[in-house]
Amino acid sequence: MIRFPSGTTDPAEPGLWQLVGQWLIDAGLALASVAGIIVGSILVVWILRLVIRRVVTRIVNGAKSKANVDDTQALERSPLASVRLVQRTRTLGSILQNIVNVTVVIIAMLLIFNILAPEAFGSLTLLTAAIGAGLGFGAQNIVKDVLNGIFIVAEDQVGIGDVVDLGLASGIVEYVSVRVTHVRDVNGTLWYVRNGEITRIGNLSQGWSRVIIDLAVPTDADIDEVERVMLDTAKGLAKDAKWRTRILEQPEVWGLESISGDALVIRLVIKTRSNAKDDVARELRMRLKKAIDEVGITLPSLTSIMPTGIEGAQRVRGANPPKTKPTAVTPAPEAASRPVWKPKRTGKTPPGTEDTTGGTP
Repeated sequence: MIRFPSGTTDPAEPGLWQLVGQWLIDAGLALASVAGIIVGSILVVWILRLVIRRVVTRIVNGAKSKANVDDTQALERSPLASVRLVQRTRTLGSILQNIVNVTVVIIAMLLIFNILAPEAFGSLTLLTAAIGAGLGFGAQNIVKDVLNGIFIVAEDQVGIGDVVDLGLASGIVEYVSVRVTHVRDVNGTLWYVRNGEITRIGNLSQGWSRVIIDLAVPTDADIDEVERVMLDTAKGLAKDAKWRTRILEQPEVWGLESISGDALVIRLVIKTRSNAKDDVARELRMRLKKAIDEVGITLPSLTSIMPTGIEGAQRVRGANPPKTKPTAVTPAPEAASRPVWKPKRTGKTPPGTEDTTGGTP
């Protein structure tokens, strides 16, 4: 210790060391608190994500065990509810994990800032409120999309592979998230529909579907005979071993649908599984054509109708393009020996300028 001539010590020297020591202690405590907050946040996130994964895995395994399959892809052979349950559970699990991550990070940052700069925390609160209000007005569409997407997924309104009419677009759902839904229409165009803009959803793939066949016959045809032939043909399809599992109820003839100067339209309906509607309709049309030809009824010529909108997007498997093999093209055997026609040289055409591109001899 330094002694001054008066025999006293410098009063500022002990205070300086005390301040330095106190600052080191405070800094160490602050760093320890920050480290504790970070470690605790990581631990909380890990525990919550573990719980979410366990719940999702248990629900998925329960759906698989009920369907008696080992992988998710095989659930396509099981009832549609099991597939949709797996998709919805995994989507909600991903959403919950993201919410947990964002929430824990924001809380940890606020706690750390409160430790490092407690005096400025009040000002930060006001600034954060102002920024939050600005973002609330600017990002309200995003919030609307996310909230609506959560309800769409949670309530199982649409699922991957469904044929839907969203108003803005109609077609097959290829992807569903909390913000956008991907829909591919019958022309192959992929539409990105924001969930916040969806005000109505028409789902053609949930539960059951109905095949509606309107058969036009000549005006002088016997309606009772035509109805009997149509009903017998449909019942034969329903009893077929290949098709009876896809048909839910017995077919019905609803009778005369419309009358015009050219034809009479008789309606036949069959209730089928939603994913088998198109296959059943095509097979039934083919059988009806053969049955009508056998009884000697000539179908009238009608104007062709091109389906548009939701009527043209009823093929559930339409998202998968057909696989075709290339057709081999081989030259004709006589092409090599075919004579090439050349015009005769005349006096008006100089030598070497005549047309020798070939033609018919």
